[in-house]
This record gives sequence, structure tokens and C-alpha cells, in this order.
Amino acid sequence: MTGDRPVVRDDRVLRSTRLLSLFIAPFLLVAFVILYGFPGDTRRLWAWPIRPTMTAMVLAAAYLGGCYFFVRVLTERRWAAVKFGLVAVVVFSSSLGVVTVVHWDRFTHGSLAFWLWAGLYFTAPFLVAAAWVANRRYAAPASADEPRLGAVATSVVAAFGVLALVTGLTMVLAPSVVLPVWPWTLTALTCRVVGAVLCLGCAGLGVLVDARWTALRLMVQVEVVMVVLILVAAARAHAEFDPGRVLTWLMLVGFAGLLAGAGALWLAHERRSHRGWG
Repeated sequence: MTGDRPVVRDDRVLRSTRLLSLFIAPFLLVAFVILYGFPGDTRRLWAWPIRPTMTAMVLAAAYLGGCYFFVRVLTERRWAAVKFGLVAVVVFSSSLGVVTVVHWDRFTHGSLAFWLWAGLYFTAPFLVAAAWVANRRYAAPASADEPRLGAVATSVVAAFGVLALVTGLTMVLAPSVVLPVWPWTLTALTCRVVGAVLCLGCAGLGVLVDARWTALRLMVQVEVVMVVLILVAAARAHAEFDPGRVLTWLMLVGFAGLLAGAGALWLAHERRSHRGWG
């Protein structure tokens, strides 16, 4: 009688995970092009009409960030580099799946875009979670000489993760609390969608269990992609913001600070490893 073959913990990214990434990435890219390129034409092109355009472009920013992440999964050699991103994707897609059910009557059911949306968010949480579980078996322990974030950087990244997750969950679960103070006009549906986007920031909480730069490096890149797109969107849709709301200015300063912090973190650690973005 022979026992099971021992699992080789070589930190590999499984082929099935790469294939899943290859499947998801094109949908995200197309969604980005529609929502960022034509944010005023969602009634015709999207799963439901989105107003104002800032909401559409925020969602688009998440899609291009996600597309970049999944493209990188195709070539990434180490599971440690993508594990927290997949957790964030599960939280994001699960939230949008629930939002779809709650606001079922608000969607344009006769459109192809709606059925692609529904199909993606009713299946992606389970597929991505299954990929995470399968890959977890091959996770390698961290070596002692791998670069890690310092205590201050770890605390700051984790704090931003908590802030993003708490804000996002509040928007998803209790939109009425957020609607009166949000910088631009939202409905209950769009409030929950933007909340799901903010929940992607929960990836930063991973530093509490693994503070290696390897585990955070790709997450910083995705963050920069998203934040730059959101700031550009804010400039494009500046007329949609309410300058009389304190949160308008807090949000703009916060995103600018987040971008600056990501740049400083990147420079500090990449100088040590002499590596680029590739």
C-alpha cells in the first residue's frame, strides 16, 4: 500500500490559475475600454445606466488594475506575489455578486453586457477562491534573507487596508450612511459598486501575516494603476464633484498621498533589490 506523494512546497503558480487568469483578463480589458473611454454611454454599452460618469470611471480603474494583475499572474513564478491579490478579487467579486441580486431590477436584462456581468460575478468568486485553495498547498515558507517591510511601513499599509475595507463594507452594507456625504452623486446601487472597488484595498492587510516585499510588490503596482486612473477621472469629471463637501477634499488629498506613499515604498525597496517593474 502506497501513501500519497508529498507536496513539494516550491511556491509555484499552478497552470490552472494561469488559465483562469487568461480567461478573466480580456473581459476586464473590454470593460475598462467601455467605462473609461465612453463613460457617458453606459445606457447603451453597459449592464445598466451609470450616472454620473465618475462612478463609471472608478469601476473602470478597478478593471484595468485587475487586468494588469491577472496578466502578471500569467508570468509570475511565485505564489507569494499573487496570493493577497486573489483574496481581494474574491472580496470584490463576491460583493458585486450580492449587489447584482439586491438590485436585480436596476439592470438592463435584455443586453449581452448584463449577462456577461451576471455570469462573471456569479462564478468568479468561486473560481478564484478555488484557485487560491489549490495554490495554497504549494506555498513555500519565507526564507530568512527575503526583504521585508519595516514596522512603520507595515503599520501604515495595514492601516490603509483597514480604512479601505471598512469604508467599502459600509458603502456595500449601509449606503444610506454614505450617500449624504459622498463627493459626487450616488444611488444605492452605485454606492455599493464603488464600495466593492474600495474593498480591493483589503489586499494591504496581508502585510500583517506576510510583510515580505515579494508579497506586496505586485499589489503596489496595481494600486498605482488604479489611483492614477481615478485621479485622471477626477480631473475629467471635476464638474460632478460637490466642492462644499469635506469628503471631496479629503478623498483627493488621500488619493494623492496614497500615490506618493506607494512611490516612496517602491523606491525604498527596489533600490535594495535593483529590480524594475517587470
